[in-house]
Amino acid sequence: MGFFGHTVLSGQIIEDFKEPISTPAWLANEPLIVVGNWDSMPIFRRRVGGNPTWQEDDYRKEHTEETVRKLKELGVTMAIIHFYKGFGLEAEKEHQEDARKFTSLLKKYGIRVGVYIGSTIAYETFLLEKPEAENWFVPDFMGKPVFYDDQTFRKRVYFMHPGYRDYMKRVLRLAVEDFRADDIDFDNTSMQAQPAIFQHLLAIQDFRNYLRNKYPPEILEKRLGFSDVRGVLPPRHDGPLKTIDDPLFQEWADFRCRQLNSYYAEMAQFIRGMNPDIAISTNPHSGISGRNTVWDQGVDYPGLLPYMDIVWTEEGNEAGVTPEGILVSKIRTYKMATVLNKRVLTYTAEISPAGTLVSGKAGGKLQMAESMAYNRQSLGMVGDVLAGYALPEDQRKYIKFFVNNFEDFRDVDNVADVAVLHSHSSMGFNTDRPWQSAMLFEQVLIQTKVPFDIIFDQNLKDLSKYRVLVLPDQECLNDEQLDLIRRFVNQGGGLVATEHSSLYTEWRQRRRDFGLKDLLKVGAPPWHGANEPEELLKTGPMRNLIGRGRVVYVPEVKPATEKPPTVPMTSQYWKLPVNWEELATAVRWAAGDNLSLEVKAPFTVTAELMEEKKSNKLLVHLLNYDVQRFPIVSNIEIILKIPDGGKVEEISLLSPDEEKAQPATYAARNKRIVVNVPHLKTYSLIVVRLQHP
Repeated sequence: MGFFGHTVLSGQIIEDFKEPISTPAWLANEPLIVVGNWDSMPIFRRRVGGNPTWQEDDYRKEHTEETVRKLKELGVTMAIIHFYKGFGLEAEKEHQEDARKFTSLLKKYGIRVGVYIGSTIAYETFLLEKPEAENWFVPDFMGKPVFYDDQTFRKRVYFMHPGYRDYMKRVLRLAVEDFRADDIDFDNTSMQAQPAIFQHLLAIQDFRNYLRNKYPPEILEKRLGFSDVRGVLPPRHDGPLKTIDDPLFQEWADFRCRQLNSYYAEMAQFIRGMNPDIAISTNPHSGISGRNTVWDQGVDYPGLLPYMDIVWTEEGNEAGVTPEGILVSKIRTYKMATVLNKRVLTYTAEISPAGTLVSGKAGGKLQMAESMAYNRQSLGMVGDVLAGYALPEDQRKYIKFFVNNFEDFRDVDNVADVAVLHSHSSMGFNTDRPWQSAMLFEQVLIQTKVPFDIIFDQNLKDLSKYRVLVLPDQECLNDEQLDLIRRFVNQGGGLVATEHSSLYTEWRQRRRDFGLKDLLKVGAPPWHGANEPEELLKTGPMRNLIGRGRVVYVPEVKPATEKPPTVPMTSQYWKLPVNWEELATAVRWAAGDNLSLEVKAPFTVTAELMEEKKSNKLLVHLLNYDVQRFPIVSNIEIILKIPDGGKVEEISLLSPDEEKAQPATYAARNKRIVVNVPHLKTYSLIVVRLQHP
């Protein structure tokens, strides 16, 4: 079978992925404070248009030693610079020479260098260098060419085409061996596996091979109704879906995720084969922000992130409280990355009006504080390359605070009593209630300050860290997962399940009754057919003692602002649910009223509990998300559980909003301490030093 007049090559599907990459030693030991600019190179700016007359003056200014010296004074530890934008190595040669000189300057001042790698092809110049690249491009989809947004000169490719992968390895070899980069920064990951990409004829062949390799013929027949997949074509649907019940749609969504994982596994293996100490960054864009990334983007975080060290988010969700009283944050994204042992990069700074805005993103102290509290050893991207000239003094204080107190941010683990499951099939095959219930239940935990993690399917194998597992309408669970949940409860764990959790298999086939009926002690609503929505049970919360465990079934997470069908569960719908007290009470009862942390403060104050085992410290981060309306929150009470055998040696109250550390008053009470925080401005850190046993 041929396309574009050529013989179809075989794309690669890595069924057994290599071991996840390990974090480079330097990244594990250093603060991550980043600036960057990868869009200022003249060839790109001239082609895009709409530039001010001084744009190229700023480009030249970026590459000066004075600029680098100011970045060093600011506290910057890494700069991500332009390297490969997709015009072709020949077309970008002059700009790469600029980048090479810039790299030498940055390294002279001890600033690490990340190099930008784009995923689009600016075909007008690229095809002059590689005419055969025409075969890599995705054909028109649904009657439209597949470009990068409105930049029609940037075409999308099927990234698993062997020719494209070979070319990208040439680019990477140059970055590693010639530039000696510290970080490879892949962009546009969220666009690479969108539905349109897989209409490429090679992707169609790869999809058929994927089905053959994944299932034996008898399972294929059970799955699709037939076993010969030579006639299978990818779905031609590019719009929102409420539920994904068509088995081919489900397999296609998983295939797209699998191919993206395969690509980055291959690139990571290639990079680390040349230099095992290089960090790898990618930009899946959306984080955990209410978007069904599996269907929309082919992004499955627990499958993708093992092959990188740093994950970008450009989800928006700038920290704050809306006029409607909704607390907006990136907390979920940070928690997702933490469970997967990765760092997050996002725009955290706000440049003064006289300077340059960071990609048009609002930011400031609260965004920096959020990254300090919920991220790992990262303050995010604090500006563009000219940030050293323009960053306001109050934000400079936050950078200095992070650097000076870095020992309180490194080698820490979060203490979480509660795990909220995001099962792949539940969240990938239903855009509505599972997302609505998960985001709202997490909002309750965030605003009532209950320590929690977001976990994924593979984490069910070891829940020993947690007191309570929450299933917020996690409807699709397989038999193995059900057994793991039963084992957790029988061993004394708490379970809170809502709505239709466990009512479907991993293929989204409806069971006769709840798979966890033996734990929930309620019967499923009547079945009205695939095209009718599932009923909600009319009972109140049901509590059960199961062996040593505690189980609560809650029939509904009741939204205060209902999300319309098929639209993403984004932040305008994150208002605390109507029955938030019911949900919070269910968690506390399931935990045996034995949570590690309680904080008496307004709903717009959040808390994150950490431990640093080597130094025998507990750390509580406090953030005031409504700081614009309430610049000071007074008399916050923290009740903190002390580990068995632990005894408090000293408690300090640190804040970049204060000139010096403040002593904190506390009282002991039944293996707990009660700490009084006199006032909180934007951010405070309570450091509890324990005596060594």
